[in-house]
Amino acid sequence: MDDETRVPGLRQALAAYSRARSDALAVARRELNIGEGDAKALLHIADHPGIRPTQLREYLGITAAGVTALIDRLVDRGVVRRDVDPADRRVNRITLTIDIAEDPWVRLTRFDSDFDHATLDADEADVLRFAELLDSLVTVTLDLGRR
Repeated sequence: MDDETRVPGLRQALAAYSRARSDALAVARRELNIGEGDAKALLHIADHPGIRPTQLREYLGITAAGVTALIDRLVDRGVVRRDVDPADRRVNRITLTIDIAEDPWVRLTRFDSDFDHATLDADEADVLRFAELLDSLVTVTLDLGRR
């Protein structure tokens, strides 16, 4: 395979992966009747239990009013709760009240879990090299874009 075929082929493969993941998440969101921001928030809270609203706001790139409305919506739906931080009573901590690994919520993570499972059949060294290559390409691409 020459350079002219390999580079677009890699971009196309990554684009196909990205589309498939996005499509799977869109189907899960429709099934769960939640918006994209709510889904991103739930997944981030699952990875960071007890997150502060300001940290969630920074991650999502939304306003303070926006994160308050989002958290209110999720609290009303019964999927998260606000807890007062015992070290600083002025601060809330946000935690899931659902198990993201159980139906129906597991739909949000099923594509990633299935992908991870599929990589078990691949050579571990190849997977690690590919991950390192992607990290390197992203870094170089971002550096070039800043020039």
